[in-house]
Parts: sequence; C-alpha cells; structure tokens
Amino acid sequence: MTTSAVPADTAPTASPPASSAARMAPAPPSWPWRRGALLLAGAAQLITISALVGADPIPATWSSLLLAVAPAPLAAAAAFAPSPVNLLAAAAGIVVLVVGIIAQVTHTGLFFVPALVVLAVGAVKLWRERGLSTGAGVSR
Repeated sequence: MTTSAVPADTAPTASPPASSAARMAPAPPSWPWRRGALLLAGAAQLITISALVGADPIPATWSSLLLAVAPAPLAAAAAFAPSPVNLLAAAAGIVVLVVGIIAQVTHTGLFFVPALVVLAVGAVKLWRERGLSTGAGVSR
C-alpha cells in the first residue's frame, strides 16, 4: 500500500459535511399530506380490488375499475413527480376520486373519502407553495 505525501505549503481542502442531512433542504409543508394521500389511496384501492375479485364481487363497472386502477398512481405522481407535474397529478387525482366516489357511493366509494380530503389539502398547500415561490402570492 502506498501513500502520497502532501507538500507542507498547501492548505487543507474543506471536507464535506459529516452527514448529508445537513445539506438537504427541509421537506415542504405539503409533502406529508401528499404522502398520506398516497397511503390512503393505496389502501382504498386494495379494498376495491379485493371487492372486485372476492367471493361476492361487486359489478365491474367503469367507476369500480377507475377506483381500482387510478387513485394510487395519481397520488404517487402528486407525491414524487417534479414540480410542474405534481400539481397537475394532484388535480387529476382529485377529479378521479370525486367521480369515482359519486359513482360508487353504494359500494366502495366511501373508502376513498379520506384520501380525497388529504389529497385536496396537499394540493392546496402545494399550490400555495408554488405561488409563494414564484412571488405571485397574496400580499398581506
């Protein structure tokens, strides 16, 4: 094993911080809401899929298939997509959830209400964050 000698007249270079957490920016206020919407939408989506393939299945209508396929991927895009896309994904997720809940209110639609509320709060917070970051926020 060989080592290289450093000349005595050179100054030591600055070492990176001990942890990468010191360099990371804090999570935006909408992040926990969007992550919660992902978890709730995924749970309700699993319930809907189970209801579609269970022993006494619900009818496979367009609305039940919409709730079985779309909410979790849209919530994931709202949580993890880059800035221009995540607000659009949150808005699309809200529309899908509202339409699906109204159409499936007698079957599995009500399981998605908590996900809708949390996603709506996350979308409003995300919208405010984007408005404030661009300087277009409401002056007080």
